[in-house]
Amino acid sequence: MFRFDQLIRRDMIIRDVKQRHPATTPVFDNLHFRDTCDDCSIETVARKNGLHISDVVDALNRAAFGSQAESDEHASHQ
Repeated sequence: MFRFDQLIRRDMIIRDVKQRHPATTPVFDNLHFRDTCDDCSIETVARKNGLHISDVVDALNRAAFGSQAESDEHASHQ
């Protein structure tokens, strides 16, 4: 069963996310996150690249969990 606390968050370290959720690696590549930034938080690198953090986190969660993450995330905000 999917749990909300399993979602990828902005404060997570990129290397940890890639190891736990290998399906996110292409997302990081498409967003031009360099491997030298793997020890930084998602938020830090997104800001440095001028990206909206919520868009980045949403894309990573979709890659890791598919549509299940979106429906569970929306339900938790209601």
